[in-house]
Amino acid sequence: MSAAHQQIEIDEQADVIDEVAAAVAWHNGDAQATIRTLLADCKYLRQQLALAEISMSLGFARGWRPTADRLEDAQ
Repeated sequence: MSAAHQQIEIDEQADVIDEVAAAVAWHNGDAQATIRTLLADCKYLRQQLALAEISMSLGFARGWRPTADRLEDAQ
């Protein structure tokens, strides 16, 4: 792995850590409230995705269909 690639991975990890810290800080340090909010957001977005899936025709995106299933490489 090249040094440039390693630096990109470090930067991406720092961004994730900052997002987590920001989310917890938004809830005044309450981790349970943070998790509840994130789960509620997830539920809402899955509902919106289901509506988009129902309303899209196959020709709209050349055969691509939205899905609520996560891809393995998205983790």
